[in-house]
Amino acid sequence: MGGPEAMRDLYVVVLLGPPGVGKGTQGRKLADEKGWRYLATGDLLRDGVRARPDLADTVKEFMERGELVPDVIVNQLVETVLAQSGQSVLLDGYPRTVGQAQTLDDILEKLDWTFATAVLLDVREEDLIDRLTSRRLCPQCGAIYNMKTQPPANNELCDRCQVPLIIRDDDRPEVIHRRFSVYREVTEPVINYYEQSGRLVRVDGSGSPEDVHQRLLRVTHSQ
Repeated sequence: MGGPEAMRDLYVVVLLGPPGVGKGTQGRKLADEKGWRYLATGDLLRDGVRARPDLADTVKEFMERGELVPDVIVNQLVETVLAQSGQSVLLDGYPRTVGQAQTLDDILEKLDWTFATAVLLDVREEDLIDRLTSRRLCPQCGAIYNMKTQPPANNELCDRCQVPLIIRDDDRPEVIHRRFSVYREVTEPVINYYEQSGRLVRVDGSGSPEDVHQRLLRVTHSQ
């Protein structure tokens, strides 16, 4: 199609990784430093519905039932958001299926955008499970602690509020194992899709957040 967006050389970076790997934290920091627009799934739905009010009621119905919004609707919202974006975009949480990945390729071709790379934050599953089961949350201020790497000063009390920390429901072992099962079933085929086409870069997601950030900067230095 060409046009102004093509002249600005807009592109998409896809961030992939298992539960607890830190995609949100790392994605936002990387996007801020690069001048990209960070779009997690929730952002896509919110911004897309704002631009496509005709889909608002349909999206709301699925979300209120706790169901995933169907691919055909999510894909429409993604195309709408990208078409109106004046910045390159880092996507976190989309595409979540091979079908969505294929549609994203079609959308980018239609809009004359470039697919830059898919970055996989890679950490051993057992290390992530250990990280997640060690996580605690302050129910009052929302502060997050890790009982092994970033514990509170006073046993299991929040440093700020001095109230007992809690374990989030999705950090309980049985829920964590279920989340990884879903990840392997749904997301790993997306990883294979990008790897087979030579568009996947693996980044070691272990170590300090700053170490991981520097690795991400190195693999995206040309973008």
